[in-house]
Amino acid sequence: MIGHIRLAAGFCLLLLVALLVNAARIQLIQADSLDDNPGNRRRTIDRFEQPRGQILVDGRPVTGSRDSGQQLRFERTYTQGPLYAPVTGYASQTYGTSLLENAEDGILSGSDPMLAPLPFWNDITRAHEPGGTVVTTIRSSLQRAAYTGLDGRRGAVAAIEPSSGRILALVSSPSYDPGSLSGTGDAVADAWRRYNRAYARPMLNRAIRQTYPPGSAFKIVTAAAALDAGVVEDVDAPTDVPDPYVLPGTRTTLPNDARGCDKESLAYAIKWSCNSVLAGLGVRVGLDRMVETARGFGFNDRRLRIPSGVAVSNFDQEMSDDQLALSSIGQFDTTATPLQMAMVAAAVANGGDLRYPYLVERTLAADGDVVSYRGGRGYRQAMKPSTASRLRQLMVGAVEDGTGTSAGIDGVTVGGKTGTAQHGVGNSGTPYAWFISWAQAKDAGRPAVAVAVVVEDAEAAREEISGGGDAAPIARAVMEAALRD
Repeated sequence: MIGHIRLAAGFCLLLLVALLVNAARIQLIQADSLDDNPGNRRRTIDRFEQPRGQILVDGRPVTGSRDSGQQLRFERTYTQGPLYAPVTGYASQTYGTSLLENAEDGILSGSDPMLAPLPFWNDITRAHEPGGTVVTTIRSSLQRAAYTGLDGRRGAVAAIEPSSGRILALVSSPSYDPGSLSGTGDAVADAWRRYNRAYARPMLNRAIRQTYPPGSAFKIVTAAAALDAGVVEDVDAPTDVPDPYVLPGTRTTLPNDARGCDKESLAYAIKWSCNSVLAGLGVRVGLDRMVETARGFGFNDRRLRIPSGVAVSNFDQEMSDDQLALSSIGQFDTTATPLQMAMVAAAVANGGDLRYPYLVERTLAADGDVVSYRGGRGYRQAMKPSTASRLRQLMVGAVEDGTGTSAGIDGVTVGGKTGTAQHGVGNSGTPYAWFISWAQAKDAGRPAVAVAVVVEDAEAAREEISGGGDAAPIARAVMEAALRD
């Protein structure tokens, strides 16, 4: 009898050991796969069990949380949602996250390991820290000036502090209310369908996720290449580029909207936006130097993050001379985001030193302790300082007595460049109106802001659409807001 008892006890001990081994296997080996199993709602329930952290503009939250009383308890809310949607994005219980809500999800949801009191603390305890805070670089006055200026028209505005790279405004129009996507149910699904089916595509972030032909605004890049390469040494000297200009290897002539462009100087060409001069100079600079200069401004960079991903601005690396001529005036396959063109203006304003653009100043734990600080850092030397100095003078001339006079501000040094970009099959689409600029107060040691504006559906007859008439007044309003703050 005792032998049987011992045998049964040994068998029970063996079963106990097997249970412990299986429990350890589940806890240590299969835990992640079980957590990630689509059928496991525990992680989703846990994610929305506490309020999400805040996104701040000017030190004040533009986000919040609402206790829904449902199983997925806390829903995201937004203060002035359409105004800040291109910055915050959405955080939806149904459709996930986008933009800052996505890029900083770990901080905002409390899942970032940096929020834990000790390394691996959350992994061991399965604790869920309170959501942290994301402090943005956006200034509300500039954001509102840009949003009001676009007034619901399709387009975008990006504004940068040239000396640091801080993004001061990021507006896409028309916009949408991210709060309408926060929860679950038919209303959320209806809003999602409505936004995605809308012709105006309100959920498209045109400031960083849409590229456009930059048109004549790109001539600043070509002028920088010509000056850096020594193709132009005196900005006031004739360039000997004829008008009409025949595209190399073709019989096609390049038209000029401006008059008097025949063999004119670079200074005249920037002031009055001569296509022929800048196209001819681009060909003289050559493909390799043009590609190198464009890259210096940020074109063709697939790794740019602010921290949200940014669409790649393109300057082709293989082209014939006729294609290079068109690309040098922002046409052919040349495309750019509004943020990219703000970077072009910022590089000129900052003496050729292009700073890396960034949208998040710092992140904080729930108790206010700094988790990370994202200060300004160098990106690229876009051009020689002497080249930047000459381009500043040329851009000031375009505003004081050229195509950009509507951007002028009394008592302020303003530099700018207009652009009217053709697009569509046979250039049949409504031209895009561009304006890039920077502004510096007379008593300031450095420019306050660099701005890029694009308007897709300009309110004018096709032949009257221009960056100076449609986009420049919006840029001026943003620059005035920057100078007031």
